[in-house]
Amino acid sequence: MNTFGRNFRVTTFGESHGRALGAVIDGCPPGIPLDETDIQPLLDRRRPGRSSLTSPRQETDTVEILSGVFEGKTTGTPIAMIVRNRDVQSKDYEELRTVFRPGHADFTYQEKYGLRDHRGGGRSSGRETVGRVAAGALAMKYLAMKGITVSGRIISVHGRTDPAGIEEEILAAKSAGDSVGGIAGIVAKGCPTGLGDPVFGKLDALIAGAMMGIGAVKGVEIGDGFAVAGRFGSENNDQMTKDGFATNHAGGILGGISSGQEIVVRIAVKPTPSIAKTQKTRDIHGNVVDISVSGRHDPCIVPRIIPVAEAMLALVLADALLEQGKYHRRETTG
Repeated sequence: MNTFGRNFRVTTFGESHGRALGAVIDGCPPGIPLDETDIQPLLDRRRPGRSSLTSPRQETDTVEILSGVFEGKTTGTPIAMIVRNRDVQSKDYEELRTVFRPGHADFTYQEKYGLRDHRGGGRSSGRETVGRVAAGALAMKYLAMKGITVSGRIISVHGRTDPAGIEEEILAAKSAGDSVGGIAGIVAKGCPTGLGDPVFGKLDALIAGAMMGIGAVKGVEIGDGFAVAGRFGSENNDQMTKDGFATNHAGGILGGISSGQEIVVRIAVKPTPSIAKTQKTRDIHGNVVDISVSGRHDPCIVPRIIPVAEAMLALVLADALLEQGKYHRRETTG
């Protein structure tokens, strides 16, 4: 499944070592001012090679808008955006042609399709997120016109929360040929009430699905998440006053519908599976072998996953806004 959304529909394409990656967005409203400078900043935050904490792969990730924009504004027709791969070193991955990386999708792709692109993981690579980040930047432009902003931050890496400690953990893992995971937080501000559709179109369910659709994410919390399991109802309920809610334990969503408060999301990000440290695995013939993964990989995915998570939350909210607009039109004309 390569298409996301009901109204603001995004289809991504491309592989880690293919000629290009990108997205086609259908359902974007017309009249939104748009050019490449609106998209590029989010891609720049996601791209590799920016510091010693990320993959050294050197990609400019320069976006080109191919369609759907006329005289600087969206036309309501499909918007195609493309980012060309420039720094591909496929030879680094030749040893992975017949061997599965532990913790990676190599094995499951092979089992499902009977073949796989071993070069950087193909479509299962984190580089696949280029298309969704480009689409998310467009969604953010639309949301900004409605007074909605989306932002993210690193909460912790390998248990450390201070910036110096986070950098220390990542560099230590890199030096040891290993990797570390962490937690990221994403917040949407200015979201109106009423977004989300019970029972199976709940806003928190859509957000959770969007976040879990990011390859490295293994857990999602909305609001206080798992912490609510240890509370009394009197502690956890967001009591209401004449000025609004006294707290926001629910993370801005009640009954699957936005409450008008900040929408608060946290994601658990696994350690990068491609590591130099020797591990046991199997090859395509079923033999147990040792593997030490070479090539260029992030020692920690958390720093670069922030714009990806922001993009996915923006896509959900843009889609929900358009859905809510359809509901209001039905109410008005019905």
